[in-house]
Amino acid sequence: MRSYRRCRLLVPVLLCALAALAARPTAADKEPGAGGDTGISAEVARLYEDAAVATQQYEAGRKEADEQRAKAQRAEALLDTQRRHIAGLNEDLGRIARAQYRSSGGLPVAAQLILADSPDDLMRGQHAFSQTNLAVNNAISKSRRAEARLTADEAKAAAEWQALEKRNIQLADLKAGIEQKLEEARSQLQGQADASVAAGACRGAVRLDQPDTGFTSAWVAPVETYELSASYGSGGARWSSRHTGQDFAVPIGTPVRSVGTGRVVRVSCGGPFGIEIVLKHAGGYYTQYAHLASVAVDQGEHVTPGQWIGQSGTTGNSTGPHLHFETRVTPEMGSAVNPVSWLKARGVSL
Repeated sequence: MRSYRRCRLLVPVLLCALAALAARPTAADKEPGAGGDTGISAEVARLYEDAAVATQQYEAGRKEADEQRAKAQRAEALLDTQRRHIAGLNEDLGRIARAQYRSSGGLPVAAQLILADSPDDLMRGQHAFSQTNLAVNNAISKSRRAEARLTADEAKAAAEWQALEKRNIQLADLKAGIEQKLEEARSQLQGQADASVAAGACRGAVRLDQPDTGFTSAWVAPVETYELSASYGSGGARWSSRHTGQDFAVPIGTPVRSVGTGRVVRVSCGGPFGIEIVLKHAGGYYTQYAHLASVAVDQGEHVTPGQWIGQSGTTGNSTGPHLHFETRVTPEMGSAVNPVSWLKARGVSL
């Protein structure tokens, strides 16, 4: 029963939290001039986090519903077993009654007294039948009480599951609403990025609210959640020679992180890499982050491991949203080394 109370407390809390997320204003809702270009970048970053929270809460609600449905199914199975048990007891009682009828010939007790071989035999037979009858009746009564309890448990479990399903539909709707807002904001962000690239001038750093990462390692992956796509050294019609970096397939607006401590040596727009950032690290190595939609740092700034330095996009020679990440021995193109091996040597496995 504790689990039922926990369900009733947890899901409304999740629902209220997600409702609060959905109620937060988007950049599209703001008055003109209330944020401009920087507003949409910050909005995408916020909605990106909101979508992650919404997904987590929805999955938690789905898990609770699945557990509750399993309880309802177990209760139903137990109830079926109990009903079969009662049916068996009733059959046993019927067999005893039929056997007694055949042995006594259906005669009244007075006639049985006259025809019995001895009073002791008659009493023993009657006593045995009475005891058996009492035992079966007690077993049936006990089983029926158990059936009643199981029926109540089954109904309660089913009601809890149905309530969770209803709440999860609401959670799914709220999640979908956040994701729709995020998609619209991403489209606006990419449009602004394309305009910057066409003009050959970056919009300048958009200061994003940095999360409290709490990284204890000196090196991290350039994005948190991703799928690896084009790898270092791969060939194809898209490149004049071999691919010089590692691509991370991520949606537009995904926060891009500095892989380690370093200094911003380049922020540029235009060219095959679109909007790009180049960082210098200790040991004479450089990292490049390309095809961005926005930047969150200015040239000359110092950055720390995991710090958000920009947002992914699909600017420049890009066939779709992704982050192009390179490791170089100079800040210039043509000096790349395998970024996967370079990160692995520093404790980061992709």
